[in-house]
Amino acid sequence: MPTSVPGTQLVDRTAAVLRCVSGAMPAGLSTTRVAEATRLTRPTAHRILASLAANGLLDHDPVTNRWVLGPELYVMGALAAERYDITRVARESLRTLAAATGESAFLSVRRGEETVCLLREEGAFPIRSFVLYEGIRFPLGVASAGLAILSFLPDERVDDYLARNDLTLAHGRSHGTGPLRDRIRATRATGYALNPGLIVEGSWGMGATVFDPHGEPAWALSLTGIEPRFSAERRPALGRLLLEQAHRVTQELRRRPGS
Repeated sequence: MPTSVPGTQLVDRTAAVLRCVSGAMPAGLSTTRVAEATRLTRPTAHRILASLAANGLLDHDPVTNRWVLGPELYVMGALAAERYDITRVARESLRTLAAATGESAFLSVRRGEETVCLLREEGAFPIRSFVLYEGIRFPLGVASAGLAILSFLPDERVDDYLARNDLTLAHGRSHGTGPLRDRIRATRATGYALNPGLIVEGSWGMGATVFDPHGEPAWALSLTGIEPRFSAERRPALGRLLLEQAHRVTQELRRRPGS
C-alpha cells in the first residue's frame, strides 16, 4: 500500500476500496469481499462503495450484487492517459517479445509500493502461465516485474521499503529480506530479474525495468511461462531480449514532447 499521509484516513480508505475493485475487474467484488480485502468493517466498506457509486466512480450490478468500476473513472483515465499511458509505446515491444519467445509478455506499472499489470500479449507456445493478468497487483519485490523495479531504486529507498514491509506474511519465506536482497544483487548484476516459481510452483518469470524520463524505475516488461521454458541455457537469451525492448521503450519515452 502507498504510504499514508496523517489526517487522511477517509481518503486512504477510499483509495484502498478503488484499488481493490480495480484489481478484480471485470467481474467485480461483493461488499463482503471488499471489506475483507481492505480490512474495513462491512458497514464502512458499504458506505464508501455507495458513495463512490453515487459519484459515478463505481457501479453496482444488481444481478451479481458486485461492484465494478464506473464511467467517471473511464473519463478520468482517458484524460490521464495523455500523460501516463505508455501502452501504445510498449505494445510493439510486447508483440516482439511474445513472437520471438513464444511466451506471454506483460507490461506492469509501479504505483506506490506495488506493481499493476497493464497489458498482456500471448505467445505461440500452447502451455501458458496464468499467474499474471491485467489488473493484478503485487508488492514491489514480488514477481519479476516488481523485483526488476525494486532492484533499481536507490539503496536507501530499498532499505526503507524492506524495513517497513514483511513480504513473508503473504508470500512466504522466499520473500524474506535475506533471499530478496540476494535476488536484488543478482538482478543488478544481470540487468534482468528472475522469478523461479516463487508465486506458483512451476510458473517462472523474467522482467526488465523501463525508466521514466527522470531515470526512475517506473515500469517493467516481463515474460512468464512454465519452468522448462526458462532453462539456464535459455535465460541469457531471454534476458537480452527483455533488456533490448525495455531500453527501446525507455528511449521512446525520453523522446516524447515535454520529457
